[in-house]
Amino acid sequence: MEMSAMSYQNEIFGGLLIGVASAIPLLYEGRIAGVSGYAASAMRPSSSDGRTGLLLVLGLMIGGLLWRLTGAEGSIQATSQGLGTWALAGLLVGWGSRMGGGCTSGHGVCGLGRLSPRSLVSVLIFMGIAVVTNLLLRGVA
Repeated sequence: MEMSAMSYQNEIFGGLLIGVASAIPLLYEGRIAGVSGYAASAMRPSSSDGRTGLLLVLGLMIGGLLWRLTGAEGSIQATSQGLGTWALAGLLVGWGSRMGGGCTSGHGVCGLGRLSPRSLVSVLIFMGIAVVTNLLLRGVA
């Protein structure tokens, strides 16, 4: 699939926004902008960090809902899975992220941006497993 110049511009702009958004909490609060950390802090809404985490999680949910309501298209694919399945999947991903000390994008964006050796190892493991899984699912390996 060939990408247009406009698509590349959108991806570059999106990447810059992600970079700036991850740098702001680090520069101003000394906090890593990992969503799994913010989501975990949202479980303690009585604290300042908890309120910030709760606002971030609500913002993500509202953003997804607005995207859906506007009829915008993208890489979103309809599935036959019910809300319960999605909720369980989300909880399992969140639990795994906390057990692993962050999620794939958190290690990739925030960790590698801070030159974290732990994040480099994590990203190499994530990507290696992703490549092997892709090859297995395609019947190549």
